[in-house]
Amino acid sequence: MNQLDQKAINTVRVLSAEAVQKAKSGHPGIALGAAPLAYTIWAKAMKHSPKNPKFVDRDRFILSAGHGSALLYSMLHLFGYGLTMEDLKNFRQADSLTPGHPEFGHTAGVEITTGPLGQGIANGVGMAMAEAHLAAKFNRDGHKIVDHYTYVLCGDGCLMEGVASEAASLAGTLGLGKLILVYDSNNITIEGNTDVAFTEDVSKRFDAYGWHTQTVEDGNDTDALETAIAAAKAESGKPSMILVKTVIGYGSPKAGSASSHGEPLGEDNLKLTKEALGMPEDAFFVADDVKAHMADIVANLNKNEDNWNAAFSAYEAAYPELAAEWKRWMSGNVELSEIDTPALWEFEDKPNATRATSGIVLNRLAELIPNLFGGSADLAPSNKSDMKGKAYFSKEDYAGQNLHFGVREHAMGAIMNAIAAHGGLIPYGATFFVFSDYLKPCMRLAALMNLPTTYIFTHDSIGVGEDGPTHQPIEQLSAMRAIPGFIDFRPADGKETTAGWLYAVTNGKHPVGLALTRQNLPQYAETGRDAMRGAYVLLDSEKETPDIILIASGSEVELVYKAHAELKAQGVDARVVSMPSMTLFEMQDAAYREKVLPSACRKRVAVEAGTSFGWDKYVGLDGKILAIDHFGASAPAGTLFANYGFTVENVVSLAKSIL
Repeated sequence: MNQLDQKAINTVRVLSAEAVQKAKSGHPGIALGAAPLAYTIWAKAMKHSPKNPKFVDRDRFILSAGHGSALLYSMLHLFGYGLTMEDLKNFRQADSLTPGHPEFGHTAGVEITTGPLGQGIANGVGMAMAEAHLAAKFNRDGHKIVDHYTYVLCGDGCLMEGVASEAASLAGTLGLGKLILVYDSNNITIEGNTDVAFTEDVSKRFDAYGWHTQTVEDGNDTDALETAIAAAKAESGKPSMILVKTVIGYGSPKAGSASSHGEPLGEDNLKLTKEALGMPEDAFFVADDVKAHMADIVANLNKNEDNWNAAFSAYEAAYPELAAEWKRWMSGNVELSEIDTPALWEFEDKPNATRATSGIVLNRLAELIPNLFGGSADLAPSNKSDMKGKAYFSKEDYAGQNLHFGVREHAMGAIMNAIAAHGGLIPYGATFFVFSDYLKPCMRLAALMNLPTTYIFTHDSIGVGEDGPTHQPIEQLSAMRAIPGFIDFRPADGKETTAGWLYAVTNGKHPVGLALTRQNLPQYAETGRDAMRGAYVLLDSEKETPDIILIASGSEVELVYKAHAELKAQGVDARVVSMPSMTLFEMQDAAYREKVLPSACRKRVAVEAGTSFGWDKYVGLDGKILAIDHFGASAPAGTLFANYGFTVENVVSLAKSIL
């Protein structure tokens, strides 16, 4: 490494520490210790084009240790990604481009939102899977238009999280040779030395996963790191982990201490750090020779996109149809008008579980959307989540569209997010609804990033039956609805299931959770596209203002549908509203919501086989809720529904009790 490279590294260190100091909060330790790692990757190894952060065949860089965001922002500034010095000075301030943890879609150059430790490692696995699948689909002899690596910088904390273990195990099984994990091993966490809770041999652990492993003894030895990255690239059949021994807070009086992890150095210590690193006292300073050096590096990096554009032109001339399909896939758009065919809405007029109708819809969509890419956490036969006639993605066949995630729900969610953020593919994942708890952090992050991922959640209620309360969702629907920007969708039949799927794959912004039954449900003549509005009138009253409104979702629509007839026979004029999605309904305008649930009708009954939480706003003070505010039991589904009052007779009785 030459003198200017070293000076640039120290500039990154000091800028990061200064940003933290000015904000009076943040994490300077990782920036001081890991700056040589990040700089070597960006300047010496990574293919990227700062002039276009979205250059399609760029190498991806994920800062799994997202608390080290000041390091990433200093890198983005020096490498010409558009972050200004003022942005660095506004670190962690309101409305800045430099928030406390990196945010996808907010700051150019941030590939995915990180912060919850371990997520970034699993995200890296997802991006490497996307690269491998796209390469298998589109590359041809002499034309490699998909050829990029995924780099992940992680710390000790990331590797303690279970999601990292789940994902690393899968990556080894899949032989993802384009994934390179650089482990900043500084032996320090918030509570002190890692010996208090983390003494394993990480290299042996990754050896056991089937990874290629190396160790760099000195994190400041950038030549050794560069050599290790080259060796990692040479190992094409395995993902690589490079353990790099660093000193947290390097160059500061707090070097090697836990106190350098998550608090500013202090003005006096910052001054001493600058002296130790040979940097001037000037605040937020970049020397002219460093600016010129970085300009040369950036100019050279920008050629990467120019070279790829030329290569793609040759590819397009040789394979025009493939090139056109590539453009469609990378556009990220699926237009509703292009896939909303009559066949999607046709189902046999016989009872069927919505998990089964979801499988039918998924396979119909797979013929219309060739870049669907997904699978289940080892439950595909139960989730009905496999695409028939499509191969499984594996080390032997990266062209496969079906995914075996294994029993790894948390990793599945993080991988789905990364596939969506990578671009080119439309991911989905499946498991039992009760196990959504295992991947809820990823659902939340998907909503935070506006990623249109789709979750197939089957066995959605006490209808699971004999498996008992451990497998019977109660509070999961409410938890899903509580995530801002996440779309709950609990359909009542095949056509409503179609509506949920169509919204999921075409909305382009919101993640969607489809809550689907194990037990059979009837098909209704009255259901249809209106379900995409979240709630609609399924059966109406004869009066302008109904005597009572019955509201339900999913399997309980059958109860209110039948209660409507019973009440009519007793002289009660009821309206039935199917509400597959509270969230979508709330997104409609006030006029539509009033039309479906007129305020003039205050007598209402809501029915749902889950917790009552959230239904109050629809039934008001004069209404009643038939729900389950306790756990279930091990018994046949029909017995449980009857025991807990989910019968037509009880719905009628509740309705009459408030009339």
